[in-house]
Amino acid sequence: MTVRFAEPVQFDPYSDDFFNAPYDTYRRLRDEAPVYHNEKYGFWALSRYQDVEPALKDFDTYSSARGVTLDMYLAEPDPAQPPMIIMMDPPEHTVMRKLVNKVFTPRAVAALAPMIREKIADVVADLDRTAFDVVAEFGALFPVEVITTMLGVPPDHRQQIRRWLDKQLERHTGDVHVPPEGVEAAQAIGAYYYELVCERRANPQDDMISRLTQVDVSRDDGVAKLSDLEITAFAMMLGGAGAETVVKLIGNAAVTFAAHPDQWRKLREDRSKIPAAFEELLRYEAPSQYQLRYSTGDVTLHGTTIPAASMVMLINGSATRDERVFTDPDRFDIDRIPFGHNINFGYGIHSCLGAALARMEGHIALDVMLDLMPEYEVDTAGLRRVAMANVAGWANVPIRVTSTGAS
Repeated sequence: MTVRFAEPVQFDPYSDDFFNAPYDTYRRLRDEAPVYHNEKYGFWALSRYQDVEPALKDFDTYSSARGVTLDMYLAEPDPAQPPMIIMMDPPEHTVMRKLVNKVFTPRAVAALAPMIREKIADVVADLDRTAFDVVAEFGALFPVEVITTMLGVPPDHRQQIRRWLDKQLERHTGDVHVPPEGVEAAQAIGAYYYELVCERRANPQDDMISRLTQVDVSRDDGVAKLSDLEITAFAMMLGGAGAETVVKLIGNAAVTFAAHPDQWRKLREDRSKIPAAFEELLRYEAPSQYQLRYSTGDVTLHGTTIPAASMVMLINGSATRDERVFTDPDRFDIDRIPFGHNINFGYGIHSCLGAALARMEGHIALDVMLDLMPEYEVDTAGLRRVAMANVAGWANVPIRVTSTGAS
């Protein structure tokens, strides 16, 4: 049955509705305005799976060169901004992607498992096992340790990187601009990594930044080393994405499983289901809700034409809740039969570089959480969501462990 609303659907990615899980709005977009135009900000939006999935792959039609979040498009271009791989199309993207692909192969990531377990164990050792904040005291702490260890950031600086990242991503309701403290944080991260790149070029060590200073890159004008700014951009992107995705997934996991204790019990009884549970968490509430693109020509879908040179928002967080593709999509089910590619880690040339790493971290973290909090309750009064650019999740998930006994 189709529900009729008195007013046309409105979607604002800087609204409280967006920051507080806009799944009802997404449903209306899919039903009423599958090609939606936001006049306030000037973007178009695709929300159905069968539109979003091919668009993510079609870099000829949907270019990434202008950025991936709305504030990137609406802000004045920053000439000091390092060249980011997420803002490149082929052939430049192809060259840069090859440099780091081998770092994130399943085999290479599998070798990181002992280090990841060690980082998680270090965090768990400091927890109050009876009550703690799953995000602030657990999930937020170890992912940045993992990725910055790989990059070569010294131990004393890793949590500062996390604090800067949080500030860089925070947004204020109704305000498209990055807050001044976010600008300062982004500048601090860039300056920090630039200094580290210069230091590693002079004194290489066994880390990713050092290796990137040594590689030769084939370009139109011959073979050359990556510039310090290019490596800085890599470090900023990998450090940010590698720290944020898993944090949001862990917070979402704690809240979602608390609302579905039967699913948590099922996972506790059969841990071979952890990989499937991770994929369902990713489908159910994507850490990254949308990707922005730039149309290179007119695009006509569902009788509506998106003009060339338009901002186009590909809402993957809506697409993976699309009832046209997923049976009962608002039901959380760790035994759900997978459908195609999980586009909440991107798709095509811009699929998440660190997807294998995020999966490894997520699998290990869920395994640890099953021991740490076999039965628990969420203190709903203390729940607090993040208000960030295109990232969804929780800043605080306080829980009380109600049973420490295994099943």
